[in-house]
Amino acid sequence: MTVDDTGSGAGGSASPGGERRAPEGAGDPAGTPPAPNDADPDPAPGPGAAAPGGPGRPEDRSEGSGDSDDGPEDPGGPEGLDGPEGSDGSGREHLVEWTQDRAVDRGEPERADHAPSVPGAPRDEPPEDDPLALRLETLILGAERRYTPFQAARTAGVSMELASRFWRAMGFADINQAKALTEADVLALRRLAGLVEAGLLSEAMAVQVARSTGQTTARLAEWQIDSFLEGLTEPPEPGMTRTEVTYPLMELLLPELEEFLVYVWRRQLAAATGRVVQVSDDEEMVDRRLAIGFADLVGFTRLTRRMEEEEVGELVEAFETTSADLVAARGGRLVKTLGDEVLFAADDAGVAAEIALRLIETLSGDETMPELRVGIAFGTVATRMGDVFGTTVNLASRLTSIAPRDAVLVDSAFAEELVRTGEAPVSETAAAEETDRAAKEGDPPPAYRFALQPMWQRPVRGLGVVEPWLLTRRTPKADED
Repeated sequence: MTVDDTGSGAGGSASPGGERRAPEGAGDPAGTPPAPNDADPDPAPGPGAAAPGGPGRPEDRSEGSGDSDDGPEDPGGPEGLDGPEGSDGSGREHLVEWTQDRAVDRGEPERADHAPSVPGAPRDEPPEDDPLALRLETLILGAERRYTPFQAARTAGVSMELASRFWRAMGFADINQAKALTEADVLALRRLAGLVEAGLLSEAMAVQVARSTGQTTARLAEWQIDSFLEGLTEPPEPGMTRTEVTYPLMELLLPELEEFLVYVWRRQLAAATGRVVQVSDDEEMVDRRLAIGFADLVGFTRLTRRMEEEEVGELVEAFETTSADLVAARGGRLVKTLGDEVLFAADDAGVAAEIALRLIETLSGDETMPELRVGIAFGTVATRMGDVFGTTVNLASRLTSIAPRDAVLVDSAFAEELVRTGEAPVSETAAAEETDRAAKEGDPPPAYRFALQPMWQRPVRGLGVVEPWLLTRRTPKADED
């Protein structure tokens, strides 16, 4: 949501934890139109995209949250959803019954002359938002629209300029000065600005926090909605539309997904914090030596021309899922996915080598998958907002583009790191000599996991001449020879 510094824009923010408590001093500021009353219970629709706010549990919604005219208070969900005795545990039959009772009656559209008006707009201007969309928004945000962007910033005690920066960073759409924000938006503004005032975050860092959170959750929300709708391709009951089941389904899923999101975030935060505190040099917290790997599906563009869109989606999902599982299982970190390519990182060169070879071995056994090629480089990497940057990242990408099919190419720094840590021999000749020496002295032979084969030097665009190495898994036979 974007605004200008004169108060002509709009904004909002997600409320951490889904609190529904009104922030201190969050009443109507001077000159603010009163909140909707019983005579006009529906929130006024604003132009543009729906304003965002914090997710909230249905049972925590404030009084007058937009469902007052829809009958008695909802009991919170269909009884026995968790699979009561005698049920198949799917909850499908309960969802059908509950949905039929709560299906949205769209009926005839409301006449424009009786529709609530947008603040600042002519009285006879028709609303632009769908009634069901407004009901869903109220359910998800946990409160009705109450503030314009200017009112929200003033109530939160935040300058319009700073509020605008936060809202732009979070990626919210421009709604001008429509009354489209809730108490949660005010509270979120106050919290983020409070971290700056307390000196816990600089203003620039607070904007980065807003941007990273907005980008991550935007993608998550789109993915979840797509998944939910895909699961509703067949209605629970013949004759029911997807629209009729959306509201009760969201009412069921919202509290559970909110708790799950916080749980996963805490787990990931704990893991990331653990990686940081293990770094002894403070400078390496941002600029660190890492192994960076790219895995790319060969001929993906040509392949997609012969496939239906649904088939392409299934292929990409299978590739991303397999890659994510393998990277996590071997101790690496999946930085991002790019459809036909994944980017991963590892603190240890041996971990990165194992991930790369496992990816090749796993996908080569899947006839539905194209061939794969992987490039890995080792060196200093700049980390910002969960992403990685620098020459090492660029080199890994270039190595991927020149790697043979179903093969792994690494740079000389990565090869040297494998040798230094005892994961690979300098050469097979050196490995044979060490094995003979160990046998004569009665010691166990060196246990090398990987083998390195030098390739022809070649120029790489933007990086000069590089010496790639072919990485393979060392077999027991190599030790015997």
